[in-house]
Amino acid sequence: MRTRLLAATLTALAAVSLAACSSSGSSTSRNDSAAGSPTAATPSGAATASTTSGAPTTPAAPTTPAAPASATPEAPAPSGPGADPSAPAKPAPPADAGLPAKPDADLSGKLVAALNAIDPAIVAGKPDQAVEQARAQCQSIYQFPKDKAKLIDLANQHFTTPDHPQGFGPDAAAKINDALRATLCPPPR
Repeated sequence: MRTRLLAATLTALAAVSLAACSSSGSSTSRNDSAAGSPTAATPSGAATASTTSGAPTTPAAPTTPAAPASATPEAPAPSGPGADPSAPAKPAPPADAGLPAKPDADLSGKLVAALNAIDPAIVAGKPDQAVEQARAQCQSIYQFPKDKAKLIDLANQHFTTPDHPQGFGPDAAAKINDALRATLCPPPR
C-alpha cells in the first residue's frame, strides 16, 4: 500500500518536474507552470492510487522544482545522498584516454632500447610491434595507476611473443612498466 502511494507520488513529481523543465522558456515562471497550469501533466493513476488504497490522503509537501540537467549524455548528473546537484558532472574519459600518440623515431628508439635492456626477446626484432604493445600498456597504466598487480598482469598480456605466450613474468613486467613510465607513457593525472 505504501509502495503504491510512493510510486504514485514519485510519478507525479517526475511529471511536474518534466513539465517545469519543458516550460522554462515560456513567459510563466516554473513554479506557476508546475503549480497547476494546463501544461503541467499529471499521471492518470496518481490520484486513484492514493484514494483507493484506503490510506488517508494528505497533500504532498511543497517541493522545489528540479534544476534542468546540465550533464552531457556521456555522464549522468550526480545523484544519491551527498551529491551536489549544482556541481558539474564529471565527464566520462574518452575511449583513448592514456593512449599516447605514436612516437617519433627518436622516442621509439629510446623505448626499444629500454625494452631491449630488460630482455631482447621483448622486442624480438619487431620494434613497431613493441611500440604498439607499449602504447596499449600506457593506456592500462593510465586507467589503473595504483594497481601494480593488475598492471603486471596486463603487461604480461600485452607483451607476448611466440616463445613467451604468457608474457615475460612478473619481474620483467614490473620493469617494463617502469621503462614505459620513463619513456613513453604520459605523466599520471
